[in-house]
Amino acid sequence: MGIFDFLKGEFIDVIHWVDDSRDTMVWRFEREGHEIKYGAKLTVREGQAAVFVHEGQLADVFTPGMYMLETNNMPIMTTLNHWDHGFQSPFKSEIYFVNTTRFNDLKWGTKNPIICRDPEFGPVRLRAFGTYSIRVADPARFLTEIVGTDGEFTMDEISFQLRNIIVQEFSRVIAGSGIPVLDMAANTADLGKLVSAEISGTLSDYGLSIPELYIENISLPPAVEQAMDKRTQMGIVGDLGRYTQFSAAEAMTAAAQTPNSGMGAGLGMGMGMAMAQNMATQAAGQTVGPWGARPAPAAPQATAPVAAPPPPPPVEHVWHIAENGATKGPFSKARLGRMAQESTLTRETLVWTPGQDGWKAAGDVMELAQLFTILPPPPPPPPPGV
Repeated sequence: MGIFDFLKGEFIDVIHWVDDSRDTMVWRFEREGHEIKYGAKLTVREGQAAVFVHEGQLADVFTPGMYMLETNNMPIMTTLNHWDHGFQSPFKSEIYFVNTTRFNDLKWGTKNPIICRDPEFGPVRLRAFGTYSIRVADPARFLTEIVGTDGEFTMDEISFQLRNIIVQEFSRVIAGSGIPVLDMAANTADLGKLVSAEISGTLSDYGLSIPELYIENISLPPAVEQAMDKRTQMGIVGDLGRYTQFSAAEAMTAAAQTPNSGMGAGLGMGMGMAMAQNMATQAAGQTVGPWGARPAPAAPQATAPVAAPPPPPPVEHVWHIAENGATKGPFSKARLGRMAQESTLTRETLVWTPGQDGWKAAGDVMELAQLFTILPPPPPPPPPGV
């Protein structure tokens, strides 16, 4: 190779990066001897930034575009300027490409339950999980604070630290929100924004930003969820006595259908003995009930009707009130009536009761609207001359 071909090779150099890994955040342009040639073309594509490091110090950050590395104001020493060293420059330079696009669908979740104080259930343990997205907002700070001299920095190297930051801020926000557990599903979007805002300050020190954070689910321990399911079933059935009878009948049916079960055999034996006793006593003019034979009933006589037992009293609703971002209660309907008379409860006051879909104004709830219509009218004016 001739001297002109060699010099031509020293003038021409192309520096660029095409990422196909989907998880690389920083990639160092590998050049033998870390030498940047005079007249080299630096191509920075959209969604990228190039950080120029010269002699171990951060020199400049290049945004998307094409650059000719040949101006005198750039901190670059080329091999041609040091021909007396045999084209071996004593000044070493590096270029780090930083991916500034969003890294989406990153997972986060609570490793251990979070203990919170619920206004209705008292102390509860909560778990939560969701997704978030992250991007590099300040390439220079991210390179100096996190990456260092790593030639290929991936998302996996920082995702564990990010999850810890998210869980810490989520625990603090959820514990201080005062939102009841039953209403958290309706406020996940607002909670996600609060957590994202609290995290932004910490991530800015790393040169990162969190454009989105989603809370997919907030759950209680399995034992508490089962108790809530039982409470829901009782609310649907309504009558506790009927619910007990229904549960006993279901248990007996399940035991009878279970093979080789002692309870099923006992039920079958009892039914067989009852059938045999019924057949034996029918010839003697007796009737058989579920508990054995008894004489045939005599002719019906006029008797006074037996009064039916009164139904169980209805379950009284209790109500919660929202004032200045906090909840108060529970209050009975009678207590709310006194509050309406004292003008501490108005039609615009937000109230909630178990089974109600979210908070509503007291005047929009049919059961409470009558509290504002039964107030006595204003007194009549005094008679003339008084």
